[in-house]
Amino acid sequence: MSARHVLRRVVVLAAAVGLPLLGACDAPSAALPAPSTHAAAAPDTAFTLFLIGDAGANRGGAEPVLQALARAAAAAPQRTLIAFLGDNAYPHGLPPLGSPLRADAERRLNLQLDVVRRTGARALFLPGNHDWDHDAPDGRDAIRRQASYLTEKGGGRVQFLPAQGCPGPAVREAGSALRLVILDTQWWLREAAKPTGPDSACPADAPAEAAEQLRAAVAGARGRHVIVLAHHPLASGGPHGGDFDWHDHVFPLRELDARLWIPLPGIGSLYPLARRRGVSAQDLSSKANVRMRQLIERALAGAPLIYASGHEHSLQVIRGTAARYYLVSGSGTFDHTEPVEPIEGTLLAWRASGFMRLDVTADRRVRLAVIAVEGSGGARELFARWLTEASS
Repeated sequence: MSARHVLRRVVVLAAAVGLPLLGACDAPSAALPAPSTHAAAAPDTAFTLFLIGDAGANRGGAEPVLQALARAAAAAPQRTLIAFLGDNAYPHGLPPLGSPLRADAERRLNLQLDVVRRTGARALFLPGNHDWDHDAPDGRDAIRRQASYLTEKGGGRVQFLPAQGCPGPAVREAGSALRLVILDTQWWLREAAKPTGPDSACPADAPAEAAEQLRAAVAGARGRHVIVLAHHPLASGGPHGGDFDWHDHVFPLRELDARLWIPLPGIGSLYPLARRRGVSAQDLSSKANVRMRQLIERALAGAPLIYASGHEHSLQVIRGTAARYYLVSGSGTFDHTEPVEPIEGTLLAWRASGFMRLDVTADRRVRLAVIAVEGSGGARELFARWLTEASS
């Protein structure tokens, strides 16, 4: 069951007991803090990787986060790769031609493609739960449609990975110092039809097979830093990790639309309580999510430098176990953010719109910068840290 299905039941219950549904309004965004950690910028960057997730929630008009990303990526496009970490087209992925929802989904994808076109950088697009249309029967078709659309419009600079609704891992070398290992974590969580079994064309079509290939992909890096890219996090201080604030108890309908500040006191608490009990596979508390993370964590065994994800609408930097650092960069649409709290290992947890940047130097050091974006499109570093020392 998805989080939205849980919320719909709360709405039905609220209506049944006669709670009033008030009008929608907008709430102010939290102010950004002063930079918490600072590290001097890399003077000899050889490769740059941008991490941006959940960039497909734009409701219309210019997108400040993508504008800021385009300015940053345009500085050195020949050595720049942008990783869009899933949920590229809200809320149902890319519908078929003829659907009344098709034009809006194309608009959302085109905003992201415009960054690639304008800068000349290259891009990877990963699938998220929205791109699969959650657990809808035609979810795999939605993935294929999006992959075809993005590669056709991407001018030869765009890849959609893993392909064909397969779980991955897909492996790409990024410069001489990085190996990118790319997963489709929604495949692991999906209950509806997906490629499995002997008739599948996927290199791995069962969780154990995918985990074993993941282990091999990490082990075969040959001295490169390994960065695992996926949509779902391994740890989080946000709602998918079970952390809700009072807004979620009083205004649960904001899960459906961020503008729906409709108070449902009492009844609204049923929603976060159900989420904490694991009723949605999208949450870390669910049995499906726990099984997926156990297999992935055993396969990684602490070897990668980074496990990067979106899904949570916040910016988080966490000291990890299956990887040295867990990065959560899921606020790629301006003001599409959610509460977040520190958990064990947290270095940064902030409710802000933005993206992350990894700069790799000629001597193989890796610098992380977390970029927060204002409504005007202005951007600044919220956090910066050297993740590695020089290596031979």
